[in-house]
Amino acid sequence: MAVPAPADPLEDNPWHTGAACRRDEAGLFFAPSKEPTAARLAREEQAKQVCARCPVLLECREHALVQPEPYGVWGGLTAAERRVVLARRRRRDSELREARRSTARRIAG
Repeated sequence: MAVPAPADPLEDNPWHTGAACRRDEAGLFFAPSKEPTAARLAREEQAKQVCARCPVLLECREHALVQPEPYGVWGGLTAAERRVVLARRRRRDSELREARRSTARRIAG
């Protein structure tokens, strides 16, 4: 089955209408309760393969990071991987704020 082209941003279609996962079983992207580790890793890898061919992967990923989505595979990232990305963003943002303050003090000083 061919993957549809991404929605025109000028239309009223939300980004997820073009998502590859809309044709797959939702269970692939969300863990059942008490899932064994090996099964979880295999399922997550299958979900990531679907994400890899998705025309809206970046939009999906950003949605999951901004929300933040606490469960499932979104935009090719697991919940744990998204937590790492968010922590890195917070650290980077903090470092940029501190660098701006330091620069402003040097200019004023």
